[in-house]
Amino acid sequence: MSGGVTTLTWRRPKIFFGWWIVFGGGTVQFYTSAVFWRGFQAFVEPVLRTYTGWGSGVFGVAMAIQRAESSFITPFVGAAVDRFGPRPVLAFGAFVTGCGFILLSQMQELWHFYAAMLVLGIGLSFGEFIVFVATIMNWFVRNRSRALASFMTFSATAAIALPLLVWAIDSFGWRTVLFWVGIGFWVIATPALLVLRRRPEDYGMRSDGDSETVAADPNRSLRRRDQGPEVSIGIRDVLRLRAFWQIVIAISIGEVVAMTNLYHLPALIEYELDLWLASIAAGAVAIGDILGRITIGIIGDRYRAKTLLATALSFQVVGVASLALINSEFLGTSWGLFPVPFYIFCSGFGFGASIPLRLLILAEYFGRRSYGTLVGTVSSFSSICVTCGLLFVGFMSDFADSYRPGYAVLTLLLLPTIPLTLALQSPRRVAAMVRQTARIRMRRLALGR
Repeated sequence: MSGGVTTLTWRRPKIFFGWWIVFGGGTVQFYTSAVFWRGFQAFVEPVLRTYTGWGSGVFGVAMAIQRAESSFITPFVGAAVDRFGPRPVLAFGAFVTGCGFILLSQMQELWHFYAAMLVLGIGLSFGEFIVFVATIMNWFVRNRSRALASFMTFSATAAIALPLLVWAIDSFGWRTVLFWVGIGFWVIATPALLVLRRRPEDYGMRSDGDSETVAADPNRSLRRRDQGPEVSIGIRDVLRLRAFWQIVIAISIGEVVAMTNLYHLPALIEYELDLWLASIAAGAVAIGDILGRITIGIIGDRYRAKTLLATALSFQVVGVASLALINSEFLGTSWGLFPVPFYIFCSGFGFGASIPLRLLILAEYFGRRSYGTLVGTVSSFSSICVTCGLLFVGFMSDFADSYRPGYAVLTLLLLPTIPLTLALQSPRRVAAMVRQTARIRMRRLALGR
């Protein structure tokens, strides 16, 4: 006590506790991505061999169910984290997710498959990405870009587990693997539950582990070198902005292309790559993915998000176009395996870079005032688009007996998102338009009186 003021002191840890949250959440993301977001493609061919009456469209419908369900649930996840804290939300989500995988392992009929996917959709909505992002945003301000990129890099590395998953399914059968995947989710989520905390202030700490002097200006690192004060726009105003819908469209189409990785392994097998080469190629996408996320972690706070996002989308265009060209005849050229390295690197790098950029561009253009609601709104819209994309590629494969036309169409669909993103006005210009609109509205109200 000094001068009549009691000071709470605490020993500063060598590693800021927020990084343990990043590590715990990243571990769950790694596992989820390894067995579902990137790994579920390994189950397509074995399941279709078991149920010969099913086509690729069945998996498209199943994933569409999961994404559509997520579009309705996602806005409530952030609210649940704010009200109850991240721990109970994660505990509920992890338990339901494990049950979903176990139910999948026991399916006998088509409706069993879809019902299990509904359960899995509920679990994944509450048991992974959003609950960790919402928590990390509370623990980091100056190092937010680095923390998000580090967290997301875990899921990128999960693609290297694809050959191992293929081997396990081939050795033990898909039912056994799915059962133990469910048990494994409960095991993996337990350490994350132990380290998850709502916010640093509740434990006598500050964001980024800063001292009081540094914490006095929490917005300073959120400003890029060519920007003024941080933008802050309410959700009602955001939804009226053209810039918001430009961002939503670009993000959603990019995610459609990324989420159709469900069909990458079956497509590569169709393109006459043997099973092991196809699994290695699909898994090697992680190399570019990791580099993309690390790159944004390094430069994400130095350059405008719209330029970086347009660059990421350009890489995705090259990646999906290369996938469609493997062992094909196009423009009088036999492409053979030449496009494979471009597919591996560009698909991974573009997708990996776009993940943290989706979150950063929303913060750059609209601020933190309604950030959670914004992320939920964008995720819901993206989920609807992904639902349509998965159905399209799956049924196109059944109709054309090839995945190639579906990926060719996705290439053409993704291409316009590059100029659409570059055409975005600056954040300051967008904020000025909002202020001008507000002044006009106030004048009209005054005249109306």
